[in-house]
Amino acid sequence: MTTDSKLLARAANVARGLAMDAVHACSSGHLGLPLGAADVGAVLFADAMRFDPAAPRWLNRDRFVLSAGHGSMFLYGWLHLSGYEVSLDEVKKFRALHSITPGHPEFHETPGVECTTGPLGQGVGNAVGLAMSGKMAAATYNTAEHTIFDHHVFALAGDGCLQEGVAREAVAFAAHNHLDNLILIYDANEVTLDAMADRTQSEDAAGIFAALGWNVLTIDGHDYGAIAGAIDTAKKSDNGKPTLIVAKTTIGKGIPEVAGTQKAHGEGGAKFIDAAKEAMGFTKGSHFEVFDDVKGFFAERKTARAKDHAAWNATFEAWQKKNPELATRLKSAQAVPDVEAYLKAIPVSEGGKSATRNSGGSILNALTKADANIVTGSADLYGSTKNYIKDGGDFSAKTPGGRNIWYGIREHAMGAISNGLAYDGLFRPSCATFLVFADYVRPSIRVASLAKLPVVYIFTHDSVGVGEDGPTHQPVETVSGLRVIPNLDVMRPADPEENAAAFAGGFARADGPTLLALSRQDLPHLDGCNGAADRRSGTLKGGYVLVKETGPLTAIVMSTGSEVHLAVEAAKGQPGVRVVSMPCLERFDRQPQAYQDEVLPKSCTKRVAIEAGVTALWWKFVGTDGKVIGIDRFGMSAPGATVFMELGITAEAVTKALN
Repeated sequence: MTTDSKLLARAANVARGLAMDAVHACSSGHLGLPLGAADVGAVLFADAMRFDPAAPRWLNRDRFVLSAGHGSMFLYGWLHLSGYEVSLDEVKKFRALHSITPGHPEFHETPGVECTTGPLGQGVGNAVGLAMSGKMAAATYNTAEHTIFDHHVFALAGDGCLQEGVAREAVAFAAHNHLDNLILIYDANEVTLDAMADRTQSEDAAGIFAALGWNVLTIDGHDYGAIAGAIDTAKKSDNGKPTLIVAKTTIGKGIPEVAGTQKAHGEGGAKFIDAAKEAMGFTKGSHFEVFDDVKGFFAERKTARAKDHAAWNATFEAWQKKNPELATRLKSAQAVPDVEAYLKAIPVSEGGKSATRNSGGSILNALTKADANIVTGSADLYGSTKNYIKDGGDFSAKTPGGRNIWYGIREHAMGAISNGLAYDGLFRPSCATFLVFADYVRPSIRVASLAKLPVVYIFTHDSVGVGEDGPTHQPVETVSGLRVIPNLDVMRPADPEENAAAFAGGFARADGPTLLALSRQDLPHLDGCNGAADRRSGTLKGGYVLVKETGPLTAIVMSTGSEVHLAVEAAKGQPGVRVVSMPCLERFDRQPQAYQDEVLPKSCTKRVAIEAGVTALWWKFVGTDGKVIGIDRFGMSAPGATVFMELGITAEAVTKALN
């Protein structure tokens, strides 16, 4: 520890005061963690972490994740004091409309915020993803002569985070893969929102982490020397293990009326802040006061940090000159991909039949040869999801440059860790499981959509075509349930050419995630319809005319994924019927109205939609005069073709609906 403990104590009190005033001003928020963990924050932001407030995305900065995102004023206070572009006025606008200090930290909204956090435990998974990204980057870019990546990832979590299953999954993964650049600080204040923590937990957290393979250090979370010493020990650890620091703290420290109780968790202590602040040395009646010596100290630290960053820049420039190919790759990793370049890298398919999961595997491998920044993972299902990168190597403690991530049966953590990779922005992550298990990943998918993260989900076994596995594995409501998540593109390609565009469009997307719903059963290639180029370009638009009518337009049949060929079959011999493939409803909705009207002319009200799933979302496209053929019930255990027939998902059903 280089900073005098008295100054650290004053800085901690300033952070407490900012939190008190901000929560009191809006009569909303959480005081417990910002007050209780303020001493930990003082050590982290004064000494222990390497960062440059003037360059929040410096590649080799230490990353900090506030997993307990409800304590957001902890982070905003320290970002302000450290010199990030989080002004005192923005702190005063805590939780106000259009401020950069929202109720929970949000990525892209606030300089210095690494992850959108709030759903408890997600941040732990994000931190694991950030740590894995750091390991991958070091293995990929560091050379014997130059080290450009050697940062650490810090995460602050509470009892609520560790109770959530996603955190337990993620920390097991971190230990197994020896992510020793990860330091998790457990704010062990023995309180949850409703009650003292012993009401809902009795486990030995330190023992659990030790058994999983973590280093574990237990300290007084208000002892500056102990905090600094534990962090230093964690950084110097050479046994390959991530480190948990159990910091014993008093929730709401500084407000005697609520400190150490569940009443301190929220804003319950706000009414006592005047006396509390006076006891901390603030000017009586002042609001949002920052002591001059604390302000001066952090100004000096900002200057020193800029010098450290400049020294790294010199190393980086020397590395670039010596390693131009690596430098080009790193630059490309941070750029928006070119979808046309991706499409050119994917060969046009040959005729016949294939499952879209199989063509997807070939397409992914073509893309990964064209873009070395794409990585992928699977929840113990590579053999089924077909997304293994051949010759890509496996990520592990011994081979951190591997591109295939073995998550085990940990879908929830897989999603959160993939988000962490995307937050870091050094690799293009994808992950895979069966579509029906999207519900295990859904909380992470929702956050990825909210935070505009470019994650690609390769989810297979997309319908009742799964067959004999039965209704537990047949996703009938899943696709529609995912389509209602804002900013998530859900793509159900019908053949390899649509699949090529779905993969290319997904990996090229920079402003949100894409979910690919792929079939297990073989589907006919649509070569008898329009050309491969048209199918690819049409897929990127979300919907297009697959089979144009040869006479006056009388009806439109629309479909998606594995049911498109049924629509094509039903239209044969009917010159007035148009077939529209709708691989992605969300992309189609983003097209200009003129294009939508060209594909689905308003004058044609005789419309039929067919999809092997719930029908509700299709009425928007067929209108009140249209018909929807779907499955508004769970499936059944039988061969896939039999299930389709039994549930009425057939070309004959479409023909009947047209007549």
